[in-house]
Amino acid sequence: MNSRPLKSDTKRTYYPVFLDISGKECLVVGAGSVALRKIAALLQAQARVIVVSPDVSADLLQLVDEKKVTLYRRSYENDDTQGAALVFACTNDHGVNDMVRQDAVKRGIPVNVIDNPAACDFIVPSTVRKGDITIAMSTSGDLPLLSRKLREKIEEVVTDDYVDYLRIIGSFRKELIRTVTEEKKRRDIMKKIDAMEISDVLSKGLSGIRNAFGLESL
Repeated sequence: MNSRPLKSDTKRTYYPVFLDISGKECLVVGAGSVALRKIAALLQAQARVIVVSPDVSADLLQLVDEKKVTLYRRSYENDDTQGAALVFACTNDHGVNDMVRQDAVKRGIPVNVIDNPAACDFIVPSTVRKGDITIAMSTSGDLPLLSRKLREKIEEVVTDDYVDYLRIIGSFRKELIRTVTEEKKRRDIMKKIDAMEISDVLSKGLSGIRNAFGLESL
């Protein structure tokens, strides 16, 4: 199977998606600072991280010692992409990165190539994570520093109150789905919840919300 050509410089519109990669093998080729950031994000998503690099840092070796990643301390080989769900080419050698990309493309595996959006099947957004809230943003690869500025602003706005609100109403909604069979009644209750101030929800807590909507008696 022939590898597809690099995408042209025409403007691309990306499709935003959250992937479940927990337990899935993700390959990172390279072990520099960018690779370590990719590894950290993959571990946070509970992926099985495979790293291929002849040169490694103390930080990476610590992750290996903690059995958080599997390291092959050697140069990249063509079969390394086999079985991966995602591939990241993070070396400072453009030739190696292109080889990684071509091998991933041949196997139909999405690949991200460092500092080369045109060679990427996907780009990694800037993210804000607070509890179970994840907000991702991107400038389509044009200006990553703006994504960072936006992330910092959003981090100020999304306080722990939103995390607590999600915990309370998320739990309530699961109970509502389990105990109230009538869809219209569930929808009406959730509309009333939506109209409540966050501070009111937090002051009532989960038990107070249950009582307010009669869930305790169901």
